[in-house]
Amino acid sequence: MAERPPGDAAKGRNRGTGLRGMNGLAKRMVPLALLGFVLSGCAHLHYRYLDALIASPNQYLREVIAGPMPPPPIGTSRTIAGPDYAPGAPLPASPDPATDWGSYNRTLEGDRFSPLDRITTANVDELRPLCDFRLADATDLQGTPLEIAGTLYVTTQQHTYAIDARTCRLRWEHIYHLARRVPLDPNQVNRGLAYWHGLLIRGSNDGRLYALNAATGGTVWNVPIGDPAIGETFPAAPIVWHGMVFIGNAGGDNFGVAGRMMGFDARTGLMLWSTPLIPSNGRAAATWQATSFEHPRGGAATWTSYAIDPRTGILYAPTGNAAPDFLKSLRPGANDYTYGVIGLDARTGSVRFWHQFLSGDDVHDWDMAAAPELITTPRGRKLLVAAGKDGFLYALDRETGKLAVKTAITTRFNTRAPMTPRGTRFCPGIEGGVEWSSPAYSPQTDALYVNAVDWCTTVRVIAANALKGRKGLPWTGSTSRIHPYGLRANRYSGWITAVSARTGAVLWRLHDSRPMLAGTTPTEGGVVFTGDLNGLFMALDQRTGALLYRYDTGQPIGGGVITYADRGRQYVAVAAGMDAPIGWRLSTGPGRIVVFGLPGG
Repeated sequence: MAERPPGDAAKGRNRGTGLRGMNGLAKRMVPLALLGFVLSGCAHLHYRYLDALIASPNQYLREVIAGPMPPPPIGTSRTIAGPDYAPGAPLPASPDPATDWGSYNRTLEGDRFSPLDRITTANVDELRPLCDFRLADATDLQGTPLEIAGTLYVTTQQHTYAIDARTCRLRWEHIYHLARRVPLDPNQVNRGLAYWHGLLIRGSNDGRLYALNAATGGTVWNVPIGDPAIGETFPAAPIVWHGMVFIGNAGGDNFGVAGRMMGFDARTGLMLWSTPLIPSNGRAAATWQATSFEHPRGGAATWTSYAIDPRTGILYAPTGNAAPDFLKSLRPGANDYTYGVIGLDARTGSVRFWHQFLSGDDVHDWDMAAAPELITTPRGRKLLVAAGKDGFLYALDRETGKLAVKTAITTRFNTRAPMTPRGTRFCPGIEGGVEWSSPAYSPQTDALYVNAVDWCTTVRVIAANALKGRKGLPWTGSTSRIHPYGLRANRYSGWITAVSARTGAVLWRLHDSRPMLAGTTPTEGGVVFTGDLNGLFMALDQRTGALLYRYDTGQPIGGGVITYADRGRQYVAVAAGMDAPIGWRLSTGPGRIVVFGLPGG
């Protein structure tokens, strides 16, 4: 960008002000002073800008002085009214906690337990599909629907649907065409919405956050929050509290992308704060090596959803691996904030808590992936529950900070072997363990229910001095650009496991022929609902794991399984359909939302 003349010089004042009036030494000192200002923590600058500053400080300074860059492009959108379009329908300020499914994991705390009890262990075998809604196209349905005041809301990468929760008839469909795309996005997913005072708020993979009118599907606001050109995406389901909405970026495996959490005004989309998840100052920052253009600090991204303690106002976010994934020598130190859960003051974004469940020495791409959950057991114990791709279920005592539960829930093999150029096979692999569906908790049994993937990976690593980063693409340390995350085993399977929240003991577990990715939902009726990639929707006995009911939906189930009540009747909705030939070796037709209930209400 061109330099513009300093304003004072143009008015005939002292030409010694501004860059043009500086001598050579002064010109060299200004960018160095700015660099020191950033590194000292006085400015919260995204690392991609810090990298640019280090690589070419004079060019960076010229761009800063030249003024703001043009605003990022916004995609086009349209809303289609369906046969049950009801633009004048009254909308609640917040979901009804007794009957609705109002957030990714139902509540802000995220335990996924439903107080509904119309469907029980005694009558669940009478469930029947009542209706289904077919989406517009084949898609990778990893998201969780919301149900609020009789309407289901479902998202895909570019579509948002509002569906009558009893009849599956379309109210409206909103289509947003991405203005930009990341260089590599094999999943192309969106995991859901936040609801607040008649607004539906979601992220978009062209680096934007937008809000829709829940009654009409019309756009209320749409703001830029990230840069897809460098590989940032925003598939996570936001969470909302006290008029603020929170979301973080994904893409931490891509070159130079660092995770951050952000808070926005739910009414307007105005950013309130942004907190880097790779620390820029203090003791935590000392656990990272200095950044450089060739080896930027990266990782610690979030890509599923979050939890909030409404009593303390602390926002809990899961954090991914440090980058490069497989080469520890390029990121020495403990890499604080990665591989764990970080707690932020929801009002200010300041760090209040963090816990690293895995060592920063990990080299397996083992994100702490799923949204954490906050539970209080019948004995009054307050726990933070977390699970990730390393294959363990964790529970941390929130009052003492001590680890209360650490239980293996899938196959773990060769986890301590070093990565080598010849190849290292390890389990769980990069798509193993727990992915986007959080564990669930039932106070009836004081047990946690969690699905997991049993799938191994073999990775061959490149020499550290030979690793080159490319903008917007994975920077993992693999020898193969075609297979940046290694080669997955030919065989895979999955597990659903019930674990005592008090002792960590396995109460029961079931093996499935395919990975288990869907949500788990225990209810007051004593059942736990889930699904598998064979397309089976299942109801199990919470206490024994006995299969009480199953139904073949005809599409793999990897998304949300929720329950809600409307007009006194309990329903279960299942998101079925995963068109994911690269990630999960699945090719399917258009996705479906299938709604179940008991005959006659």
